[in-house]
Amino acid sequence: MSKPLKVAVLGFWHVHARDYARQAQAHSGTELVAVWDDDVALGQAGADEFGVPFSQDLDGVLADVDGVVITTPTNEHRDVMVKAANAGKHIFTEKLLAPTVAEAEEIIAAADANGIKLVVSLPRLAHGYTQAIKDVIASGELGRLTYGRVRLSHDGAVPRDGAEGWLPQRFFEPKAAIGGALTDLGCHPVYLVQLFLGTDADSVSAIYRSVNGRGLEDNAVVTVGYPDQKIGVIEAGFTSRNPFTIELFGTEGSLTYADAGNVLRVGEREVPVPDHNPDPFAQWVDHITNGTRADDNLTRAVELTRLVVAANQAAEEGRTISYGG
Repeated sequence: MSKPLKVAVLGFWHVHARDYARQAQAHSGTELVAVWDDDVALGQAGADEFGVPFSQDLDGVLADVDGVVITTPTNEHRDVMVKAANAGKHIFTEKLLAPTVAEAEEIIAAADANGIKLVVSLPRLAHGYTQAIKDVIASGELGRLTYGRVRLSHDGAVPRDGAEGWLPQRFFEPKAAIGGALTDLGCHPVYLVQLFLGTDADSVSAIYRSVNGRGLEDNAVVTVGYPDQKIGVIEAGFTSRNPFTIELFGTEGSLTYADAGNVLRVGEREVPVPDHNPDPFAQWVDHITNGTRADDNLTRAVELTRLVVAANQAAEEGRTISYGG
């Protein structure tokens, strides 16, 4: 790459917008040059923090950059991403890709039609423990998988010192956020269960609760059933700070992982955990540089959307629903 890609952050709605802005400033292949937001207060604060201009003119920003990081409200993803794609701008986006599978597929189609590189931030696919677990599964040591569980939680909705919690209230606005703990933090357990057990689930059930009463669920459990009788359990919450955990059980053995100590065990044996692979932002820059398409990432982003939509429906209707991944 002869010179860094000029990148703008579109929207400071999501709490990870600052993380991606920092990555854009730190990566040798990118340069953060602008911020756009239709919320002036959020956008101006983000621009000031990173020392770049703020603009409310989306067309003007798109005219001056090579790529965009999209961290707008989830319900705005389709409109902003299709506009960016049609303007020929590469796109890196926070999950969830879109509120519906149809919108997700429309975004990908627009990216492909315009020859731009689209990557969704699914960071735990690049983590070392994920690769190690994939290797254990492929080895056959666990036998036929029968059960998998992934739990991820933080305390963002827990009141502290008279405040509601560090997670902003906008994360509990149904129109903008689409869903609560499952739709946001729960995306990580969803795509990991799909990676380990498969995307061919045939049933989904869900129970959501709001421990802190902020509008959307802050405590969620989703159960997926498979045609070969496997069961996957997805847990997410904004109500407790506990170790991120993975459990897999098969006919010949079991596997557990906890990020407390970064410990992976197969039975009683501890398995080394390799270093992480390049993160999704770095992957995005590589795809732009090399002219390649993020095939696996985009396929998984659509399947993630499909399962989240089904889980939200199952929770709303209070029943197990048939599912075709």
